[in-house]
Amino acid sequence: MATPGTRRRDLLHPQRMAAVAAAALPRVPAEIEAVPDELIRAGRPAMACQFEIFLSTRDRVRIMTVHRALDLIQELEGRMTVFRDDSEISRLNRRAFEGPVTVESGLLELLSLGRRISSETGGAFDMTAGPLWKVWGFSRRRGTLPDPEAVEKARSQVGYRFLELDAPAGTVRFRRRGLELNLGAIGKGYALDRAGRLLQQEGMGRALLHAGYSSILALGEGPGKEPSPGWKVSIRDPLGRTGPLATVQLRNRALSTSGVGEQFFRVGNRRYGHVLDPRTGHPVDKNLAATALAPTAAEADALSTAFLVMDLDDILSYCRRRRGIGAVVVAADPRDGAVQVHHWGLDADHLEVFR
Repeated sequence: MATPGTRRRDLLHPQRMAAVAAAALPRVPAEIEAVPDELIRAGRPAMACQFEIFLSTRDRVRIMTVHRALDLIQELEGRMTVFRDDSEISRLNRRAFEGPVTVESGLLELLSLGRRISSETGGAFDMTAGPLWKVWGFSRRRGTLPDPEAVEKARSQVGYRFLELDAPAGTVRFRRRGLELNLGAIGKGYALDRAGRLLQQEGMGRALLHAGYSSILALGEGPGKEPSPGWKVSIRDPLGRTGPLATVQLRNRALSTSGVGEQFFRVGNRRYGHVLDPRTGHPVDKNLAATALAPTAAEADALSTAFLVMDLDDILSYCRRRRGIGAVVVAADPRDGAVQVHHWGLDADHLEVFR
């Protein structure tokens, strides 16, 4: 049976400077209240977590705009979830092998981004890896050890290269029977981006948005009357040690984190985690936690999953090639098992590491 451990959303929380101490705030749907440091919080449950938006009390006149942003997030969940038969993703999964299916422009944009990140990471991130999750039992949160033939069959149904996107026609087609889309590793970030875009279009240049504390989008400067480097966010230690692993200053940037401890099961002395390498079809445990920083929350969301799977050298190479991408990775040294913290793409003014 899968055993709960450190959850993905438990690895991040904004510092008190951002007035979002995770343990101190009740989780009440659509509640609005004043919080420390002159911030207002509005939240709504969606995508199996609590989405929240923090804004300055000076922007309280725009609170209806905040509610429209939260409405948009719930609308997007209805389109992207695989747990509703009438969603666009479920419709695609049923029909796209038979022929091209017309989709909403925003969804096509998201699928294009996901496929690009899949290509750039060599398949470490793959929106079509759902069959692997099923065969390992993690889609039911009941991990089981599958036989090798079942893993190979699932692998044959996985591959972003079999996803055909026609931007001019606005259609999606699957070129492999059994292909399935699941946006669980990119959808929350995309919803934050869309909500943030709506806020900015309505004149809100400063806000902090998060999805269950696992993905965060920071707009403008941090809270307070004086200009600041940004919103201060802490990355929790995946080993559960007292104090944060690191703190990051975010300004017009997004951050997302993934960890290996959310679901796992044991067979004998071996531990099998829920993070699967789409390329091999098997769980990975080389990295304990990975945090990605990117210009958009959708990119950060997808890359935190990819970085958890990738080798350290490949993560470094990716950060060097892609402007605006940063990473903080907690890994175990293969020689002696010692835990090490690695980071790239972040300068000393915006990152402080404590371990």
